[in-house]
Amino acid sequence: QVQLVESGGGLVQAGGSLRLSCAASGTIRYINDMGWYRQAPGKQRDLVAIITRGGIPNYADSVKGRFTISRDNAKNTVYLQMTSLKPEDTAVYYCNAKVGTIPWGGSDYWGKGTLVTVSS
Repeated sequence: QVQLVESGGGLVQAGGSLRLSCAASGTIRYINDMGWYRQAPGKQRDLVAIITRGGIPNYADSVKGRFTISRDNAKNTVYLQMTSLKPEDTAVYYCNAKVGTIPWGGSDYWGKGTLVTVSS
């Protein structure tokens, strides 16, 4: 089994910054794509950013230029540096990892989520 534990959420004023972390543990051969999703109240869960095992990132248009995703493969950890935060960034942020026995694809694992609240 694989566990993902997020940390770093909290309350911040608009224009501020937060850094989220997500550490994976358990029976792991390959962690392939890792990513962050978010879900605001009453809305669906949407992709925020994703990063390949080789470090290639992709971002939702709404966060491009403000958020940076990175990972440390040695620590099985993914980060999300969030700057210039807006009230509309308020959501529960979930970490996702695709874990498998080969270096592509894999099964989806999710963290329990961390709440980010941006006040205006």
